Amino acid sequence: MESNNYQGAMQNPVGSGFNAQSTTNDVIKGIDLTGKIAIVTGGNTGIGLETAKTLAFAGATVIVPARDIEKAKKNLQNVPNIELAEMDLMNPDSIDAFAQKFLQSERPLHLLINNAGIMWVPFRRDNRGIESQLATNYLAQFQLTARLWPALKKANSARVINVSSQGHQFAPFNFDDPNFLHREYETLQAYGQSKTACNLFALELDTRGKEFGVRSYSLHPGSINGTELGREASLELFQKMGFCDANGAILPEILANLKTIPQGAATTVWCATNALLDAVGGVYCEDVEVAPIATETSMSSGVKLYSLDEDNAKRLWLLSEKMSGITFKVS
Repeated sequence: MESNNYQGAMQNPVGSGFNAQSTTNDVIKGIDLTGKIAIVTGGNTGIGLETAKTLAFAGATVIVPARDIEKAKKNLQNVPNIELAEMDLMNPDSIDAFAQKFLQSERPLHLLINNAGIMWVPFRRDNRGIESQLATNYLAQFQLTARLWPALKKANSARVINVSSQGHQFAPFNFDDPNFLHREYETLQAYGQSKTACNLFALELDTRGKEFGVRSYSLHPGSINGTELGREASLELFQKMGFCDANGAILPEILANLKTIPQGAATTVWCATNALLDAVGGVYCEDVEVAPIATETSMSSGVKLYSLDEDNAKRLWLLSEKMSGITFKVS
């Protein structure tokens, strides 16, 4: 048996029995998470909200860090086993403060769901000069995972789930100019490299962390109707991508292929809870299954090999430590 997923060595279906139409209710059926503790970033809206609710109703204690606590309270009212905490993924100090507060509780962490993300945003940088999609979609999850590592090890059997995207196919990681200092900004290129980074991080984290009982996964949730991901996108951008007509209406052929939110969160919940993945880690999943390798030159299902490359994964880990100022020693 392969010991890691470098170059896609373990990127093979495991016979999940589920498919693109499966929902969170389908994949959580029969699973009891009583006594488990989970953190779900972005857990107050969209597929993150559905993920948090599903884990909580299955018995887990779910901590939802959020910038807008009042919004989180409203969206998660009447859901049992929820704890709310303040955190802003664009603010490294806020991430550290949240993680430190959790560590002070001396609880183990069984599930870390790195779900929060942004897309289709104009060119912005954080206060370190890091492009906003790279900072939010990837570097924040690297920092949060590193800070929470003692609690993940304490669980003895934990999983880290990085919600990535088919959008990783927009771009490999640009090691020469990740922050668009010397090239023109293109929002989908920035999004693509941030999601490629999510895949590479899950790959390398699993390789380093499995001896401590921590397995890691990345996934594409699908194209989903009803989330807030496109809240900053212009109509012109959606039209350029062929999603909308001249009046802004979603084209029927696009609408027919969109998932519902419970379908979109199903792969996250499956990666977090299913026993079929106990001995498999570092893989990229979609449609509630380990995804195939993407061989098409255009956008297609599956995962690009550049986001499962060993050299890229190790190089990104070192760069992430440099960019974040955090030495992430998995020991």
